[in-house]
Amino acid sequence: MLEWNRFNGSLPALNQSSLMVFNVSGNNLTGAIPVTPTLSRFDTSAFGLNPNLCGEIINKACDSRSPFFDSPTSPPTAPLEQSGQSQGIVVLNPPSQRNNHKKSTLVLGFCIGFAVLVSSLFCIFVLIRRNGGERISKEPPTTSFDTPDIITYPEPESSRNNLTHVEENKFQVETKANKILQVEETPLPSQRLIKKSGSLVFCAGESELYSLEQLMRASAELLGRGSVGTTYKAVLDNQLIVTVKRLDASKTAITSSEVFEQHLGSIGLLRHPNLVPIRSYFQDKGERLIIYDYQPNGSLFNLVHGSRSVRAKPLHWTSCLKIAEDVAQGLTYIHQASKLIHGNMKSSNVLLGADFEACLTDYCISILADSSSIEDPDSTAYKAPETRKSSRRSTAKSDVYAFGVLLLELLTGKHPSQHPFLAPHDMLEWVREVREDDGKEETQLGMLTEVASVCRLTSPEQRPAMWQVLKMIQEIKESAIAADTASLGYS
Repeated sequence: MLEWNRFNGSLPALNQSSLMVFNVSGNNLTGAIPVTPTLSRFDTSAFGLNPNLCGEIINKACDSRSPFFDSPTSPPTAPLEQSGQSQGIVVLNPPSQRNNHKKSTLVLGFCIGFAVLVSSLFCIFVLIRRNGGERISKEPPTTSFDTPDIITYPEPESSRNNLTHVEENKFQVETKANKILQVEETPLPSQRLIKKSGSLVFCAGESELYSLEQLMRASAELLGRGSVGTTYKAVLDNQLIVTVKRLDASKTAITSSEVFEQHLGSIGLLRHPNLVPIRSYFQDKGERLIIYDYQPNGSLFNLVHGSRSVRAKPLHWTSCLKIAEDVAQGLTYIHQASKLIHGNMKSSNVLLGADFEACLTDYCISILADSSSIEDPDSTAYKAPETRKSSRRSTAKSDVYAFGVLLLELLTGKHPSQHPFLAPHDMLEWVREVREDDGKEETQLGMLTEVASVCRLTSPEQRPAMWQVLKMIQEIKESAIAADTASLGYS
């Protein structure tokens, strides 16, 4: 019995399918509850009376202030033991210390700036008086200091020399005045460090709706950890919400700044209704961030697996068809428009937009992953056989295999680790048994299962291209519409 034992600390990412009874209520547990298929099966009462627990499973937000950079001088923080779909908090230094430091720096900067401003204005005044006296004694009284360029009649050589001297003095005065104005606009030391350390690069055609400083001040919520980094939901001070992926140097291959910038510049141009657009990116001194649009309705993983009881039925087949078509549209666009691949297809990388359209994220960045790093366990079941036991890079046919796994996940509600390897006919029987269908969806269900099976063929050469998969799905959709029309008596 785990309840009422005064346990403290955070919950581990339990994901044992054999765990049928679980109750940790009445303890002193803290932090975010990892969103795993196993923990999602239990209702909120299993986690009750732990006031410092938060997360999606108990419908309690984990809000905090979070940096996207680790300070080299800051003490190490405890690791967050969470799955790829977990949510939690990254904690900053206490706000009071930051505010006091900011106030003292502001006062000091204002005093110094004011002193420099006064002394510089005095120097300018003296310089103007001195130059004015020289001009009056050497130039005709009709010549204006402010408008020397309006003189059009020929001048003696000595007059032109004097005019050049006045112009030079005017340039010196304007330069000093500009420097004084810059003193008032000089950023505080912390801001100056940020500007020197790198800049936020917006993708071509994107409006600069936020700055790096706003991103650093953003309230951040940990959304999950993936194969190449950590993803946050960031709420900026202008109330704009974005998703920030912070690449983990220990999980990414060593690439030059030029290679990274060229690659992000390329995939940052990809625009499709079924892709989450990349808006901007940042890199400097080992830190790399990718900023996406925030999708408000969570991931496909949460829709299929999250907070569902053990006996809940899978999604209706028409929902499966709509989501499958959206995902196939996005993958086909990536393969044909950019000649790149997604490389990390899984249900947690399919997000649901404002209208519940399926949108792909984390696309085309698997190329940055270090092949020697520890593999993400959530991605293993989606990997094509030819890439599992070798260092062979993923291909477009690897994306097709992952799509087939995803389609079976949609149809059955079962995690890919629970999918059997069966012949197409036997696979249909398994899908029908899992869904507990009454036979009304027999034809459409059979066609979708056949698509999933052909995508999951062991040999990559035997798998269809993604555009062919999309065509098959659209034909199933058309046949379903025709069948519905006929059943209503309009055919």
